[in-house]
Amino acid sequence: MHCIVTGAAGFIGSHLVDMLLANGHSVLGIDDLSTGRHKNLTTAAANPSFQFLEKNIRQLSKDDLPFDSCDWFFHLAGRADLVPSIVNPEDYFQVNVQGTFRALQLARDLCVKRFLYAASSTCYGIPDIYPTPESTPCKPEHPYALTKLMGEEMVMHWHRVYQLPAVSLRLFNVYGPRSRTTGAYGAVFGVFLRQKLAGVPFTVVGDGSQTRDFTFVSDVASAFVATAKSNISGDIMNVGSGHTYAVSRLVELLGGEKTTIPRRPGEPDCTFADTAKIRICVGWQPSVPLEKGVARMLEVIDDWRDAPLWNEQSIAHATADWFKHLGHTS
Repeated sequence: MHCIVTGAAGFIGSHLVDMLLANGHSVLGIDDLSTGRHKNLTTAAANPSFQFLEKNIRQLSKDDLPFDSCDWFFHLAGRADLVPSIVNPEDYFQVNVQGTFRALQLARDLCVKRFLYAASSTCYGIPDIYPTPESTPCKPEHPYALTKLMGEEMVMHWHRVYQLPAVSLRLFNVYGPRSRTTGAYGAVFGVFLRQKLAGVPFTVVGDGSQTRDFTFVSDVASAFVATAKSNISGDIMNVGSGHTYAVSRLVELLGGEKTTIPRRPGEPDCTFADTAKIRICVGWQPSVPLEKGVARMLEVIDDWRDAPLWNEQSIAHATADWFKHLGHTS
């Protein structure tokens, strides 16, 4: 298949590119490198079936592409992380909403056979049901979640109105090699790995009993590929590990002391995907348990040596707007 992957130099996008190439497909990777890294595409760049276009998705047109048609279009470009979305919602709206609009229009121009959208489980907010099925009402708690949900709604709308063969995958707590190492305070794995390298305590929110559906990145990439191969269209499906793990268990696996920081408003006590739909409809299932995934992360821990080193004080400063705007005082 001829494939386009937006956000190709990012964390999940680069793993998806590698998997598509390994399966014999040709790939055009698109990324403006605002958060993605050329280093993530080292393996792909050596493959003659890979091309790279450095371009902002919002300015992309069919004239920029080296071909007139495309089989599979994977839209992963977007802004991630909760904290900066509260500080700068306009940027998130422009990239996650307007960028998705441009991707959908380009996909129509290319008459794609399948459009895959990387949605976010944060759309559920604090759900009432665990494991959480796709039928659960969406109650986004912050601008990041809202803009990802707005993108998903456009994808489903383009399917209904323009018959675009599209599927949205709601991703749960993705982790793995190449996850972001710089920039704003974000995912727990990056924070903890840098703290482990520095020999300082892990900053655990609350008592660490909250659980997360930690899903390894290779499982997520395989979910995109399996869904692209299927005949599913116009649907939304969760992608998760099949389990939910306490943050305290993650601390045990990483090994080290811990210190506590205040619980944050708008954060669920649990994330846990009901993956029955994608298992039944696509035949996909995850294969990397947390223990195996953490071991893989520790093998490449030096990749986080230059990442920001967070502590109680710097986290409190970075998340001040979080507490302020979500109606909580620290």
